[in-house]
Amino acid sequence: MPEDFNLKSFLADLPPLPGVYRHIDAQGEVLYVGKARDLKRRVSSYFQKTHSSPRIAHMVARVVRVEVTVTRSEAEALLLENNLIKRLKPRYNILFRDDKSYPYLMFSGHEVPRIAYYRGSTSGKGRYFGPYPNAWAVRETIQILQRVFRLRTCEDSVYANRSRPCLLYQIGRCSAPCVDLISKEDYQADVLRATRFLDGHADEVLRDIEQRMQQASRALEFEQAAMLRDQMGALAKVLQQQSMEQVGSEDADIVAVASAGGRVCVNLAMVRGGRHLGDKPFFPTHTNEDSPGDVLAAFVAQHYLDSALPPILVFSHRLPDPGLMRLLAEQKGVKPRVLVRPQGVRKTWLEQAAKNAEMALARVLTESSARAARTLALATELDLDTDEAALDALHIECFDISHTAGEATQASCVVYKHHAMQPSLYRRYNIAGITPGDDYAAMRQVLTRRFSRVADGQAEMPGIVLIDGGKGQVEVARRVFVELGLDTGVIVGVAKGEGRKVGLETLVFADDRPPVALGVESAALMLVAQIRDEAHRFAITGMRAQRAKARNVSRLEEIEGVGARRRQRLLARFGGFSGVVDASIDDLRSVEGISDELAERIYQALR
Repeated sequence: MPEDFNLKSFLADLPPLPGVYRHIDAQGEVLYVGKARDLKRRVSSYFQKTHSSPRIAHMVARVVRVEVTVTRSEAEALLLENNLIKRLKPRYNILFRDDKSYPYLMFSGHEVPRIAYYRGSTSGKGRYFGPYPNAWAVRETIQILQRVFRLRTCEDSVYANRSRPCLLYQIGRCSAPCVDLISKEDYQADVLRATRFLDGHADEVLRDIEQRMQQASRALEFEQAAMLRDQMGALAKVLQQQSMEQVGSEDADIVAVASAGGRVCVNLAMVRGGRHLGDKPFFPTHTNEDSPGDVLAAFVAQHYLDSALPPILVFSHRLPDPGLMRLLAEQKGVKPRVLVRPQGVRKTWLEQAAKNAEMALARVLTESSARAARTLALATELDLDTDEAALDALHIECFDISHTAGEATQASCVVYKHHAMQPSLYRRYNIAGITPGDDYAAMRQVLTRRFSRVADGQAEMPGIVLIDGGKGQVEVARRVFVELGLDTGVIVGVAKGEGRKVGLETLVFADDRPPVALGVESAALMLVAQIRDEAHRFAITGMRAQRAKARNVSRLEEIEGVGARRRQRLLARFGGFSGVVDASIDDLRSVEGISDELAERIYQALR
């Protein structure tokens, strides 16, 4: 402990109130964040002679300071604890990777609602169903609704400017309300049936369609009766496929924990309206010595503070602290029913979720083992530290340049760490102020911008800096590093082989080491090629997006008669440049300020 921190006095002064505590080491790094109903009792327990596990003992040995924040309630402490865990990522907390928000299926607030895949806040107009575990589950549901209820999916701007039915009407996936082939009242009735179906009242919807079919038949409206017969058949087929899944109209989450090979998988299965929507596996870090119940508790706290809490939760293990659900219920305003030993179909759901967790974990362990072997092979070839911890921490950055004849030049930087690519750490750099097509100048610019921060102590120095290029590019990198006072031994160039064939690449170095040809079968070369190809892909996509953006605007500007105001109206009406390209002459002439002649000129110019 530092001299200015008196542990005995600190513990004596702690209040017996709810709050959050943070264990901090000599470097100022937060090692662990926890919540407590009674701060005095909880924090004092860490500094007893015996500890609950070697891991806790190891952490406490590094603690030099403890900080606490008193809260008004334990529920408020729970919220603060998880916000700090997500922001600080302490090494002794169980961490679940922050993911994108879960997708929803949306019925828009339009008078003729569209169905759409949606991510984001659900406070806007319209009705939202979900959340769904993944995008595939949403799109599969949209296809079912199109097939059974023939609901539109087009943007409102497209809907407002249709002059004839689209292809979806031709293949029986939309009833074409855009051109009044179905009345608004009848379409809205189909929307209501679709929402009833998603709410779990599929049998009721099926009976309603059957009655309408019989009425149409009695009224000799055979075409309408045939359409309803097909609709009923499509819905019956969907229900038959899901007959093993139906339990009324309930919403439930099933959470199963599996562990093997030092890794843990938490598998989340979602049931909405009685329909099993699919699974999503999570792989937390920092789970050494933690029981399945501890991992489950960490997942429940971190996941449900940001996600909807369903009325039923089915868990594979008991929570160590039953008070956790009480705190969550207080925060979310929902008191779920928690089942640990479910019966009937819920038991089947849990068994399947556990099986899927085991399968996902086996897959990750296999992939992780293969990735670790490639990292070891590369470290061995480059005479780097091959200790397990050093290999896991090996930080590789790869740089590539991309442009088209000098246009829209971009540099990419991709990162490999912990035996995997790290997309959240990727960076793109727009290159300016150079002669178009000068790749050496572009490489010099990006390396100077990136490693000036390393030289200033503001960023971490990678263990390997891969350069997609041969001696020329490596020499550029060497000069930049010399100017910045950095170690040139980390620079490795990837020179393409004869005919640019994969497997014939040579590693080129910035120091006195001779070039190395690893060979087609080399695991080290497989890793280098993977990282290099990812850098190339990332640079290409960025360059194309930048080029397309510049070209699209200029293509409209080049059309005689299309000034800034008309261009703005076109882009607003059709939702962007691609919408303008897809518009017909009739669609274009419907825009204010666009004459028949100008509409035809725009139509031809964009083709």
